[in-house]
Amino acid sequence: MRAIRKRGQGTHDLQVADARPPTTPHDAKTRWSSFGHKAELQKCLLSEQYMLCAYSEIRADQQGFGYHIEHVKPKSQFPADTFLYSNLVASALSSDDLKSLLDKEVFGGHAKHNEYDSQRFVSCLDPECSRFFAYLSDGRVEPANGLSVDDYDRALYTRDLLNLNSPFLVNRRRRWWDELDALLQQHLDEDQSLYHLAAVDLLPINGQLSQFFTTTRQFFGPVAEQVLQDGAPELL
Repeated sequence: MRAIRKRGQGTHDLQVADARPPTTPHDAKTRWSSFGHKAELQKCLLSEQYMLCAYSEIRADQQGFGYHIEHVKPKSQFPADTFLYSNLVASALSSDDLKSLLDKEVFGGHAKHNEYDSQRFVSCLDPECSRFFAYLSDGRVEPANGLSVDDYDRALYTRDLLNLNSPFLVNRRRRWWDELDALLQQHLDEDQSLYHLAAVDLLPINGQLSQFFTTTRQFFGPVAEQVLQDGAPELL
C-alpha cells in the first residue's frame, strides 16, 4: 500500500458541499448519491494517486475496470466527513465491474462495505502505511516482518477487510513479480543496469505510475530507494 499525499482541498463543488456537512447517515447517503460532480472529483483523486487504486495499486484502467470514489472512513459512521477531501480516495472497481467478479474476488472499497475499526485499520493516507505489508513472490500480501503485536493485528485486519489476497489480485501480482524477475535475470546475464531497469516501473510517466508500485519497490530493494531518491523523492 502506497501512502497517498493529498493535494489541496479538492474540487470547488466538493468544497461547497463540505461547507454544510451532513449530520446523519441518511443525510450523508442521500446527499452523496445526488452529488453531481463525481467525475471531476474522481479525476482529481486519480491525478494525485498517479492512476493507482488506493488500496490494491492496480491500474484499473489497464485491466478493463473502472474506479469509484471511496470514503476511507465510511460515511455511515462519519457522516460529517462525507465531502471532506482528506477522507476521499479513488479505489478500483466501479459498481458495474462487480457483476463480472465472484464475491471472493472483489477487493478494495467494495470488499470493505461499511465495516471500519479506526483503531485497527491501516489507512492509505497514513504516511507509514507501506511498512505494514510485505509483497511475496507468489503474489500474496502478508504482514511485514518485525511488526509489534498490535501492528501485526492491524496489518491482518486491513488485508482481510480489503481482501488484498483476492484470487484476482494474487494472480496478477504473481505474474507481475515473475515478469520483473525475468527482466532482472536478463539484465544480470547481460550485465545491464539494474538501476535503469528499476526506473522503468518506479518513476512516473506523464503523471502515471506502473501497477503494483510497492511490490516493485520491495522487489528492487535498495536500488529502488536510490532510483526514487534521485528521480521522484516525492514518492518516498
